[in-house]
Amino acid sequence: MAEFTLTQLRYFVAAASTGSMTAAAIDLRIAQSAVSTAVGGLERSLGVQLFIRQHARGLSLTGAGHRLHVAAQELLGLAAGLEETARGLAVAATGDIAFGCFVTLAPFVMPQILRWCAERHPRLNLNARELDTPEITAELQEGRIEIALMYDLALGTGIERHRIGSVPPYVIVAPDHRLAKAPGIHLSELQDESMVMLDIPHSAEYFAGLMRAAGVQPKVQHRSTSYETVRSLVAQGLGYAVLNQRPTFATTYSGESVVSLPLFDNVADLPIVLARIAHTRPTGRAQAVAQACAAVLPGGDGTISIG
Repeated sequence: MAEFTLTQLRYFVAAASTGSMTAAAIDLRIAQSAVSTAVGGLERSLGVQLFIRQHARGLSLTGAGHRLHVAAQELLGLAAGLEETARGLAVAATGDIAFGCFVTLAPFVMPQILRWCAERHPRLNLNARELDTPEITAELQEGRIEIALMYDLALGTGIERHRIGSVPPYVIVAPDHRLAKAPGIHLSELQDESMVMLDIPHSAEYFAGLMRAAGVQPKVQHRSTSYETVRSLVAQGLGYAVLNQRPTFATTYSGESVVSLPLFDNVADLPIVLARIAHTRPTGRAQAVAQACAAVLPGGDGTISIG
């Protein structure tokens, strides 16, 4: 059985996260030689190479290094949990956790999640990041984030999902649009009109798929990766858009407004899920974040278990 220490794992994780022995040493406030010695000892103990060392580009993880990075962070989290229990602090989540939130969901829920955690878990340091689907998948697999709140769109294998809500798609048009006063809309009514596409990876494919399922070939006139830019373009009469999250107010950043129309088409709501690496034991910190997400979503009460 290979023998290694938690200190070796901690130094390895720091080097993997920073991509540099020097940067890891600075973060850990120790000598660079201590980091190098610990990583070298870990490699010898496990019998694998963890880093490709490139003088000009720093460190890059090997395949074995990537797998160990994820497992090591989980093990260090469990070790921290054991320490908390031994000290009688397990009643509250403590320590650092990296959390990903899908970029268009973030403005609607991330501030509330941060406040919920701050009020109930003051010893929890939540590092929240706004990411798109490919970024979330990659960062979960690389161990850079522990849990993420996102739509259930194009998540790869090895990602565990916990559904905590859903949102229906709807259409926005300018106030002077011919259908602006309608109680709702069929997507087929937009057959010959220009579309403004929210062009985020996998979201664009989702919206185009909704249109094609309704027998409409979307005529995309404008694209933007910004949710608010899409709304402003629509407010200017430059096309319609299909969205999911709905702001409280119809006013756009530029001062104009849009009209939201529900869909009469038989389309499924888009699931909102908590995502994390499958077959790993969640830390108390991750459970606290999950409860916060479940609490701030409409109709939520914070009741959820991801274990």
